[in-house]
Amino acid sequence: MYEIALESPNQIEVLKLFEMSDAYHASLYPAESNHLLNVTELLNDNTHFFVARRVATQEVVGCAALVSYPDYGEVKRMFVLPETRGTGLGRELLMVLEMAAKQFGMRCIRLETGISQPEAIGLYRSAGFEEIGPFGLYEVDPLSLFMQKELKAVS
Repeated sequence: MYEIALESPNQIEVLKLFEMSDAYHASLYPAESNHLLNVTELLNDNTHFFVARRVATQEVVGCAALVSYPDYGEVKRMFVLPETRGTGLGRELLMVLEMAAKQFGMRCIRLETGISQPEAIGLYRSAGFEEIGPFGLYEVDPLSLFMQKELKAVS
């Protein structure tokens, strides 16, 4: 079982996750195709950072951020420990981000992911994300896949 809550990204356990995430992405893509936010960028007022902890031990096992823009939210820094993959934790994190986006009145959430991450792409597609073109400051990159999910308003 996991619990997911808003927390600061500036914690030793979270920074260790970032190191693992950075190493993983560096093994798949060149630096110019990695669009990872650093801790300073995640500490902005427009960013909502969620940490997943194993209930029994309070160990940090995953994280994800929702960055608010005027007309959409963007999923950033979504990462779960390798041993938690396939347990539904990624889906739980995505659902928390979606609920938060709805509460903030966002009409959609978007993301950029790499083409060499079939599990992540499968998760996003199964959660209702559809491919779109580059958005925001992103440019066309043959190693990137851009996705979006329209949100229904909270009633």
